[in-house]
Amino acid sequence: MIEFRAHGKLFVAGEYAVVEPGQPSVLIALDRAITATVAEGHGAGSVHSEEYGHLPLTWTRAEDGLALDREHHPYDYVMATIDLVEKLRAELGIEPRFHDLRIMSQLDDASGRKFGLGSSAAVTVATVGALDRFYGLGLTQRQRFQTALLATIRVNPRASGGDLAASTFGGWLRYSAPDRERLAEHLETRTVSEILHDADAWEGFDVERLPEPEDLRLLVGWTGSPASTTKLVGAVRRHRNGGYATFLDDSRSCVDDLTTGLQTGDAERTLDALRRARGLMQRLGDSVGSSIETDRLTTLCDVVERAGGAAKPSGAGGGDCGIALVPADGDIPSILREWEAHNIRHLTIAVQPPEGPLDAHR
Repeated sequence: MIEFRAHGKLFVAGEYAVVEPGQPSVLIALDRAITATVAEGHGAGSVHSEEYGHLPLTWTRAEDGLALDREHHPYDYVMATIDLVEKLRAELGIEPRFHDLRIMSQLDDASGRKFGLGSSAAVTVATVGALDRFYGLGLTQRQRFQTALLATIRVNPRASGGDLAASTFGGWLRYSAPDRERLAEHLETRTVSEILHDADAWEGFDVERLPEPEDLRLLVGWTGSPASTTKLVGAVRRHRNGGYATFLDDSRSCVDDLTTGLQTGDAERTLDALRRARGLMQRLGDSVGSSIETDRLTTLCDVVERAGGAAKPSGAGGGDCGIALVPADGDIPSILREWEAHNIRHLTIAVQPPEGPLDAHR
């Protein structure tokens, strides 16, 4: 049996802007993961996951791709990934085999509540990794990311891929996205293998490791309110106006300063960049009439700022998680007590260490 783990993520800065090709962001990978295991199947393939209830999703092959029972199961990230890997396998001349895929998640709590830690991305990366090993595709780490992004944009064409990058590479990352509309066009006319090996198709994509801050402690709080990233990003795109270019410039400035602060170990510069990134999200929400920073997220952030740290919504906002950096000698117990008093749950998670060189084979 083959096993592959892919980790959750949180955005630190640059969300919303990162959906534009070449716009930078900063993310972290988390020490909570989704595990995909794959074993030889017989007569049909299957996917076992709590997302599908107690019965597995089963699939077979048809002349035009995979065949599955869509009346009961959505064509989601897992099936999009399996379908894309099947295309790549055929292109490489590897014999088809059925497989049983099992997915287990640490990104939700015991009751199944989602924390907004990037489960869709993690399951996509874990599925790519497990099937890469199952079929012996020989993908590099970067190609696993690229394969995961190609599968993702078939389900969600607006996805930036930042969560996939964090899940693939681990640690603290600076990330910018390629043009997904152009990639989607390539998928209509070219083979997967051709796209993976065409550097021009990935223009705008960049990923760089960043050091973890030594003098700052990472805290993550969950507000108890789930948020829809797709809906919030869609709302911003629909209401883009003449100030959008300024927003992109300001976001890049925040990310650049955050990057410099992390690279030089300048805690104050890092905290200042995070506070500016929070203000930028607040103004963006006001400009489009969307509650990016909810009341509970405001409380989460204000508590941290009063204690000398910096905090902001992570990702699209609208609920889910807030991320905070606090001086290591700060009164962290006081922050956690105030969070608890306002029904903000402290998530005891840490950054997952980097997963090796960015271009290395497994």
